Amino acid sequence: MNVAGDARIRSMGIEDLPRVIEIERALKHAPHWTQAAWEAVVDPNAAVRRIALVAEEPNAGEALGFAVAALAKPEAELESIAVAAPAQRCGLGRRLVAALAEELLHAGVGEVFLEVRASNRAALGFYAALGLTEIGRRARYYADPEEDAVLMGLRLR
Repeated sequence: MNVAGDARIRSMGIEDLPRVIEIERALKHAPHWTQAAWEAVVDPNAAVRRIALVAEEPNAGEALGFAVAALAKPEAELESIAVAAPAQRCGLGRRLVAALAEELLHAGVGEVFLEVRASNRAALGFYAALGLTEIGRRARYYADPEEDAVLMGLRLR
């Protein structure tokens, strides 16, 4: 199967959370959120408005990856993006970001920002390939292990 081309990207729902949490917990560099934090992601009445998408296998309906952005118009923060290990390096992350960018533009967002561990070379390369550029650093932002956060941004329009 062509995972990237065949996967269907849609809005994340409460029913997706068990699989989304399974994916994020299996990946070392993904942020590990609490159940309550994930429930807030899909809550339309949450204090922070978010756009959350999942990419799912078309036949099985199982989530293969996800992306979450918090809106603070005219900006957004890409809070988390992850693709299950077996589906990585197939273009699915790129498709998730492209779909998220479309949703953000439709919501009136013109720029997206993110932070990533300075040691996460794979993520830094992925984001750079999508056109994000380093705009700053936060010294000793992350703990366990302590390291800097690289701040990156992308103008959507």
